[in-house]
Amino acid sequence: MSVDLVVHDSLVLTVDERNRLYERGTVVVDDGHITEVRKSSDGDASIAADEVIDGDGNLVMPGLVNAHTHLEMTPLIGAFSDLSLQEMMGSMTAIFGRLADDEFDYLVDAGCELAALNFALAGVTTSNSMDVQPDTGAEAFGEAGLRGFFGPVITDLFWDEPVDEQFDRARRFIEEYHDTYDGRIRATICPHDDWSCTRELWERTAALTSEYPDILVHTHLLELEASNTMARANGATDSLALLDDVGLLDDRLLAAHFRVADEDDIERTAASGASVAHCPSVFSYWNPDADMQWTPVPELRAAGVDVGLGIDDHYWHDSYSLFGEARQARLAANLKRTAGQYTSMELVRMLTVEGARALGIGDEIGSVEPGKRADLILLDLEKPKFTPLTNIPAHIVNNAAPADVETVIVDGDVVVRDRNPVTMNVDEVRRQAEQAVDRFANETDWELDVGGAEPPGTLDTVRDLPKRGPTRLLSRLALQSVRDTFEW
Repeated sequence: MSVDLVVHDSLVLTVDERNRLYERGTVVVDDGHITEVRKSSDGDASIAADEVIDGDGNLVMPGLVNAHTHLEMTPLIGAFSDLSLQEMMGSMTAIFGRLADDEFDYLVDAGCELAALNFALAGVTTSNSMDVQPDTGAEAFGEAGLRGFFGPVITDLFWDEPVDEQFDRARRFIEEYHDTYDGRIRATICPHDDWSCTRELWERTAALTSEYPDILVHTHLLELEASNTMARANGATDSLALLDDVGLLDDRLLAAHFRVADEDDIERTAASGASVAHCPSVFSYWNPDADMQWTPVPELRAAGVDVGLGIDDHYWHDSYSLFGEARQARLAANLKRTAGQYTSMELVRMLTVEGARALGIGDEIGSVEPGKRADLILLDLEKPKFTPLTNIPAHIVNNAAPADVETVIVDGDVVVRDRNPVTMNVDEVRRQAEQAVDRFANETDWELDVGGAEPPGTLDTVRDLPKRGPTRLLSRLALQSVRDTFEW
């Protein structure tokens, strides 16, 4: 009897509970699942299989899990790189406001295709994205053979779109896309953050989650000092208390960033079963406050909280590399504190199985074990940079890069073979992205060329910036700050 796929004579890093490493191992896949992981035998190259991969010179490891990201502005990679923080935020907010009005659809289409292509080439087999138009991302990643979680942004203090329409859109998205593409694409419920949502919106979110008890809640949480300020404006003692009040602080919650969490926040999060996505590069690049603490990841993990790594807005810091997030997590934590915040294997686990657990699918993917879905990547170890081949976990998190990914397998199907995408037309994706950027530049007067990028001098992109939502947001934050000062 034939099986679907065999990889033999490879280094295999299982990332199982014992972090077993086979110096010469074989992985057998059938019906989308891993059926065997063991030492290689001399006859493994002759196993009857639809595809047999000689893994000599390769490392087999679980596919990478991008626990928090956004897709739609992917073609604008490089556009924000040299702006000030204020310029970047102003330009980004204006563009997102127009996305919410269904403008720039061509940019969204190209962005999701480009992101799917580059994530696949970088070894990212699973992504969790929050977007304005998530249907485009769900279809792009689904057609590409990738695994993904997608949901539409919901907020009542940022967009001007009526809240009823936002919840209708979220419900429609769930009904159409949840558990599609052979179960690889799943819906999420995405209140945007804890600083631009009222208590009423959180309560409506909780009501929606009760209709869909198997769906993840994905939000930005404790990202800024404004997080707890807004919670107090919403009648709660702090951000976590507000979510607890409405019934959302539980094991279905994935919180991105968690930068201002204190010891009590960590304890409550661990007790609730909620998870965290840590995105070090975006805040290393766009840090709004040099005195703000760094996300307390070591303490979260020590408390038993599952922490995955996320690329976040890759077009803000010009990198599709999730390997780079592991390295940045280590460097930033060591710089902010002292050396030795993570072992290399801890970071490998955050790239894979802990990210999967944060998304609630740790029993399905994230490690190379019998019974798991076959989401695997093969790295080329025969490059000089991996010589001598010592300390594989350290090579992965300190040295590996997307260019080292040779083969990508999702659900037992090859998505990238010999660095060539199987499910996507590279030339077509590139052409679409280039045309989208040219059109965007013409419509907005952005200067985008090989020499750099410059937003319009008159900030024409802000002409349609939502007015009512942001005004309410800033008013609430300002009033609560005054109350806090005078202890009203």
